[in-house]
Amino acid sequence: MAAVDLKDCQNPAMPSVNPDILKWARQSAGMTPEFAVQKLGIRASKGIGQVDRLAALETGGEFPTRSMLKKMSKVYRRPLLTFYLPTQPKKGQRGEDFRTLPASATASDRALADAVMRDISARQSLVRMVLEEENEVEELRFIGSATISSEPSDVADHIQTTLKFDIAKYRKSKSTRAAVSYLRNLAEVAGIFVIFVDNLGNHHSKISVDIFRGFALSDDVAPFIAVNANDSVGAQAFTIVHELAHLWLGITGVSGSDNLHRTEKFCHDVASEFLLPRSQLAQLSVSENNGSSNAMQLIAEFADVHKVSRTMVSYRLYRSRVISFKFYEKIKQEFQELHHDGKNHDQNLTTTTGSGRPNYHTIRRHRAAATLVELVDRMLGIGALTTEKAGKVLGVSAKNVHGVLITGNPHPTRWD
Repeated sequence: MAAVDLKDCQNPAMPSVNPDILKWARQSAGMTPEFAVQKLGIRASKGIGQVDRLAALETGGEFPTRSMLKKMSKVYRRPLLTFYLPTQPKKGQRGEDFRTLPASATASDRALADAVMRDISARQSLVRMVLEEENEVEELRFIGSATISSEPSDVADHIQTTLKFDIAKYRKSKSTRAAVSYLRNLAEVAGIFVIFVDNLGNHHSKISVDIFRGFALSDDVAPFIAVNANDSVGAQAFTIVHELAHLWLGITGVSGSDNLHRTEKFCHDVASEFLLPRSQLAQLSVSENNGSSNAMQLIAEFADVHKVSRTMVSYRLYRSRVISFKFYEKIKQEFQELHHDGKNHDQNLTTTTGSGRPNYHTIRRHRAAATLVELVDRMLGIGALTTEKAGKVLGVSAKNVHGVLITGNPHPTRWD
């Protein structure tokens, strides 16, 4: 990346840039000063270090050039006009936050999660806009069809019927990953865009499952579900169904780890009944009297056979009063320590490089919903989307759009 000089920056004809907004934009993007200067291409000059030059910009000691502002707009994911506002803009309406964040969560962690949700909301807005402009709006009647007073098992049955989900086929999948793909594909066919997110474009912005597990954006035309790709595969299945329950309630919001919020408990129960009906749970015999090690071994074997997460099975046992909450918390913590987030969950994706590892375009195609890729390909073909907007919808830069569309597609639309 070419370095950017900050000289000759302020044009008297231009409105003044608010330096406080510059700092807020960086922080709300979840970036440290050290990381930001690298992304922005700020270099040391006349004995003043990179970070100090950024600090000067953020305190009004130095003014940014138009070129620098454009770069900040792209890096921080903010409209250019944001930097000229007199005060920080109000936080967007992205629904309720059902998370119980760990005590170790930093301001950077929170800002990163907020940036992810803002990005997802923007992508959803673009999709709805293009569908409306092309008269392809089809109202999804199941959105908001349930209430918090509904019976979780009834909601689970309705979701299964709507998706045409076959629990036996799910169980017979070759792997848990294949089972998740089966579930995800059915949700997409039903009109729900299910995307996976892992970071904001680089490994420095990796999203911890302690901060963000899933996100549902309720909409009767273009509902979105986002799943943390850094989570275990079994947990991803649970998250998808949990967020489906959010959509059936018509509630937009972000989910995290277990908490006592009524809505979250309801969605947990729906997902549990969906993936592991009570009749099947009865096949598992676990007792606290035999200790946690024995219980964990039985739960792990059962979970692997049923293509679900071990933590979900533990939760199901707790909610069925087979084990106590204290015992559930103990084995849940031990399972999480055994499978700490951070593994590469794309290791089984088909690669086109021959190196045994998936290339960038393969991963990005997998992250985006298959129906989203198809929609972008089609809308580019008829000129309803620009390449830049297509990139925003897919979560990639404009230059990578074509690569994502042709990866794994034997008959791509020739739009370029």
